[in-house]
Amino acid sequence: MNAKFLAVCALVGAFVMQPVSANIPFFSSSDETPTLAPMLEEVTPAVVNISVKGSREIRQRVPDMFRFFFGPNGPREQVQERPFEGLGSGVIIDAEKGYVVTNHHVIDDATEIVVTLKDGRRFDATVVGNDERSDIALIKIENGEDLTAIEIGKSSDLRVGDFVVAIGNPFGLGQTVTSGIVSALGRSGLGIEEVENFIQTDAAINSGNSGGALVTLDGELVGINTAILGPNGGNIGIGFAIPSDMMRDLVDQIIEFGEVRRGILGVRGNDLTPEVAEALGIDANYGAFVSEVIEDGAAARAGLESGDVIIAVNGEKVRVFADLFAKVATIGAGREVDITVIRDGKTKTFTATLAAEETSVTAESIHPALESVTLAVAEQGGVQITEIEEGSIAARYGLRQDDIILAVNRVRVNNISDLRAAVDNAGSVLALNIRRGNSSLYLVLRSAR
Repeated sequence: MNAKFLAVCALVGAFVMQPVSANIPFFSSSDETPTLAPMLEEVTPAVVNISVKGSREIRQRVPDMFRFFFGPNGPREQVQERPFEGLGSGVIIDAEKGYVVTNHHVIDDATEIVVTLKDGRRFDATVVGNDERSDIALIKIENGEDLTAIEIGKSSDLRVGDFVVAIGNPFGLGQTVTSGIVSALGRSGLGIEEVENFIQTDAAINSGNSGGALVTLDGELVGINTAILGPNGGNIGIGFAIPSDMMRDLVDQIIEFGEVRRGILGVRGNDLTPEVAEALGIDANYGAFVSEVIEDGAAARAGLESGDVIIAVNGEKVRVFADLFAKVATIGAGREVDITVIRDGKTKTFTATLAAEETSVTAESIHPALESVTLAVAEQGGVQITEIEEGSIAARYGLRQDDIILAVNRVRVNNISDLRAAVDNAGSVLALNIRRGNSSLYLVLRSAR
């Protein structure tokens, strides 16, 4: 018996041993050969192709050698509108209402959205709401009939090694199915999105798969395919999907409010390392170590303390601090959450009501040099200057309206809470990493404090 035959037997055995829905046969009717076809026949009608058209504003710096044509106050940038077309994928989650989940980057700036079903029918669609910071969007099929919705599973039940199937529209080829396993859970710190808590899979995901479905062998949606890690934009077996639990929380907020209203727990900290665990005398190898509890924040009111190690939110494991941030941010402001911690070697659970993330603030309260500046969270991440008074300290240092602050003293800021924390640790000198149109620059602000 050769090695190749043994490998095939092992693979078939692994598939056969997977639990599947009683309503979906796992074998062909003719010769009892293992097959995914019955499950896919049920699921694939819920996965759609999305084509978009629109225009984007392109900013280009005017070279200094040409600026004299416009006089001393001539424009520094040239703005052009350029048309674009794009392709992606989506998943029908509500057949009656025609709701389709996809990625924000699939429909970003689109003025025309067309959804094509597996059976070839085409429908116009409109945007219900989206969240760029987590790359989720909800669109609605207009006048859709006889639609098929997918069953949404619990991504928190996934384990590394579970078999999964990716369905989408890679390279505009049309609906395509690939299979693999869950390679890792809770992936973060990749710099793909601001809010990251990805499922990693080796199921082939390529350009055009964005917004498509990652499903289990019993046909339940557990992820929205979003990104790949590949040197040339092609599949190398490292793909990422937004967990279905996270997607559901975001979509519920979009349906209820038309937007995502992020929750804030009010803690700062780091990943639990073996060194920290040993110093605290606790037997744990995962969690979010709380180094500071913000005064009057949700965590403080719930009874959390610095030195706590958060190991679960609503019963779902917290592996690292970024995992905690992603879970809290997507649950939503005003919602109650159960926070499980290890304190003094004992496990305790606290109930916290999440506060709302600051979305706009007069910046003088953050730093004196930002007097007469109004800030808001930028859609693409960072903190945007929405208003600035002419002649103010910040204006004299070179800040302008619509500048986006990306980092303070090399500390990344994604929102106003991050900006406050970074400024608190920076002293009176602020080195601001600014994005201005398509350019990036540093500005240094000083003020006596």
